[in-house]
Amino acid sequence: MTRLIVLEGIDGAGTTTQSRRLVEHLRGHGRDAHLTREPSDGPIGRLIREMLTGSHALPADPISQSTFGLLFAADRLDHMQREVEPRLAAGIAVVSDRWYHSSLAYQGTGADRDWILTLNARARRPDLTIFLQVRPEIAAQRRVAAGRVQELFDDLEMQHEVDAGYRATCAELTALGERIEIIDGELSPDVVFQQIVRLIGDPVDR
Repeated sequence: MTRLIVLEGIDGAGTTTQSRRLVEHLRGHGRDAHLTREPSDGPIGRLIREMLTGSHALPADPISQSTFGLLFAADRLDHMQREVEPRLAAGIAVVSDRWYHSSLAYQGTGADRDWILTLNARARRPDLTIFLQVRPEIAAQRRVAAGRVQELFDDLEMQHEVDAGYRATCAELTALGERIEIIDGELSPDVVFQQIVRLIGDPVDR
């Protein structure tokens, strides 16, 4: 049964839009579904979001990727225990906009990947992860068009590193037995969504 579904991709790939559409689709077909995201809406997640958008006062020296790795891992554990696991236990499908794959792609570029894996060893493995593959230049154009606030990791050079990190992460975790499906996120939103629905299959049966 597909219970925990994760959508991943660089900033501007469309994960938020498609996560919302997927939850609406599941509910419309008689499946209880819950939408969530990372960073979460919990106390640690809110702090991370403030740091990413610059609304939280940061020290003069940049915060290391290792520190961010710790913060994201702490938020993920809190998120899982407080919000995700109780719903899964109740038979509710959970769709998450990002999961530990993001930590491996983002923090894994500036910190030891094995250490990031160790930090997230207690995180639940998704039943299905869908990676929306979009070139960093296209994602940047989308962020500008949407009027999004520039975040800490949105520099184009950094996004190229993150894109490479995602590709390595997908290959590595697939080899370890995770189900990770890759979709061309540069297709129209409707076509992308149709492909996501095909991967999910019958919402009631799954």
